[in-house]
Amino acid sequence: MAVYDFSLTALRESDRDRYLACLLSPQDKRGPLSALYAFHAEIARVRDVAREPLPGEIRLQWWRDVLSDTGGASGEGNPLAEALLACIRAYNLPVPVLQNMIDARIFDLYDDPMESRSALEGYAGETASALIQLASLILDPAHAQQSASAAGHAGVAQTIAGLLLLLPLHRRRGQVYFPAELLAATGLDRDAFLAGTDEDAVSRAIRALSGLGRDHLAKARTDAKGISPANRFAFITLALAEPVFDRAERAGSKLFEQSIVPSQWRRQWWMWKAARSGRW
Repeated sequence: MAVYDFSLTALRESDRDRYLACLLSPQDKRGPLSALYAFHAEIARVRDVAREPLPGEIRLQWWRDVLSDTGGASGEGNPLAEALLACIRAYNLPVPVLQNMIDARIFDLYDDPMESRSALEGYAGETASALIQLASLILDPAHAQQSASAAGHAGVAQTIAGLLLLLPLHRRRGQVYFPAELLAATGLDRDAFLAGTDEDAVSRAIRALSGLGRDHLAKARTDAKGISPANRFAFITLALAEPVFDRAERAGSKLFEQSIVPSQWRRQWWMWKAARSGRW
């Protein structure tokens, strides 16, 4: 459908991995998935675009207003909003879940610490986990509920992998997504972690966070047997998580200064294998 042309193009620029996931999905689902994924990418990069919290909150509020306007007038003239609203109508996506996703992104605008493991899991649940489950409602709505448990754990694993990839950027900004209780267990607090002078303790903290991600990845794999074949396409990008955990653990405290982002061709290969096998 023409309404999705813009979102697919926008996604190619804003989230290359999920763009590939769209291309690996059934052809008739690519447009709706691109609208959902491009919306997620748009709200995830608000801090990059807005720089300051207040303009960021205004941007997020605009999206809340779009979702609250059942007539769609608020989104007229914005091709991504129009695509998202078309997707919501076509697949009866739950608007409150999308609104919760927006609200969770307020955390990104500030430098407040992530207080606990449960806070991190909640953040991941309302963002990455919700995204997987919404994608399941597009791919195979009749069996989407069977994906819920795996999506919950997969989203946490995916979020943690993303945080490890973005650690150098977050450190420069003074953001700490590592749970305070995890840092305390490794002998650190927020300031000591950002300073990075105790390299052994920082390495322990990175291994601990990676371990938490691995735990959720293992649980997602255990629950994967209930996922319908069509809804396995919603999990394709999870294929990137384990390689990221491996690289982060090897890098340790050096992760503050070096990128562990896998090359594009490797990421494409891992996702292609996941799409073919249904395993990640």
